[in-house]
Amino acid sequence: MSLFDWLTKPQASTSELRRRELTLESERRRMLKRVTKLASEKQGIFSRGATERVPEVRQVLAQEFEIKTSEQLMIARQLNIRGKESMAVSRMRMIREHSGRSAILSGQDMLALEQLIESDAARDGLYQERLDEILSVGAAADTAMSAGGQAVLDAWERTDNGGEQSLAFDEADKRVREQQEAVAAAE
Repeated sequence: MSLFDWLTKPQASTSELRRRELTLESERRRMLKRVTKLASEKQGIFSRGATERVPEVRQVLAQEFEIKTSEQLMIARQLNIRGKESMAVSRMRMIREHSGRSAILSGQDMLALEQLIESDAARDGLYQERLDEILSVGAAADTAMSAGGQAVLDAWERTDNGGEQSLAFDEADKRVREQQEAVAAAE
């Protein structure tokens, strides 16, 4: 049963809505913890790459950094959706508590609300299509370095030449995110 079917069913009590709200909050906390862990792992990868001198190892670490950033962004999108769902459930619960009845929403309103909540879903679908394309390319894709990975390599080069590591990390993270957003926007 979709969130909206469940939300608008007349027999959903305020306690059921509260349970759903708590479940969504628990999911959000779990996702937030994962995003924090990924950020920490990225910092570790970056620090390791800054001290590494072997180009092949640096390339692998740059790719790991990029993968962690991609995962972090995907989880952040899901976190955004869960926040919107939580807000919708919370508002429906408050309406039922204060008026003793469910909110009267037209089908068009529910469709608009569903589209707002799932606005990031199209990106996820495009991501899956893009991933399938990349996987079908095969070995050629394994050796190629993306613009985001190259930005990480460039940042490490700057630290090799005396640049400050924290500034280089921030710059690399920014470039990888920009590259990820550009790919998503192009599709």
